[in-house]
Amino acid sequence: MKDRPHGDEMLIYTEDGKERCSGTRVIIVNGPMGVGKTTVGKLIAEKVPGTAFIDGDWCMDIHPFIGNRETKEMAADNILHMIGNYNRCSACGMVVLVWLMDDARVLKIILDGISEMGLQAKVFTLICDENELVKRWENDRACEWRTDEWLDVSLRSLPYFQADMDAFDTTGRSPASIADAVIRETLR
Repeated sequence: MKDRPHGDEMLIYTEDGKERCSGTRVIIVNGPMGVGKTTVGKLIAEKVPGTAFIDGDWCMDIHPFIGNRETKEMAADNILHMIGNYNRCSACGMVVLVWLMDDARVLKIILDGISEMGLQAKVFTLICDENELVKRWENDRACEWRTDEWLDVSLRSLPYFQADMDAFDTTGRSPASIADAVIRETLR
């Protein structure tokens, strides 16, 4: 990958392996727990050289878990610091942030911060139907959050995410096909 001056351009490889430069971008993958945000985000990072992967949960890893206004704002601040640092790194051309943002205020804080850095962001809200969510949940029991209690919380959150006019229905799609679609849409 070629060096780039502090976020001025991003080197992207197209399907035929040719390089394509574009403005620095941040992909935000949002959606309910268990929909596949982390899997899709990691696939995007693997497919696009020079892409940094941030899991928002890393930025709010308090034990026991406390998800209130203060901790969410702290996490948003941590996320913005990481994005800023990746933007200053010549080896990084794109950032993928995955995090459950069911609070519009937190998403706005992050989007405003990204904009203040002069970066472009594209938000993808992943959704699926209830049966698909349960199936994905059951196939991911290795995650500590995959309990019956948290599944109920996730199922109850589906209508919130489905109300997003730009929600991306991933029902019946493989993680690789979702990642490819997000990459294509981001590079348009």
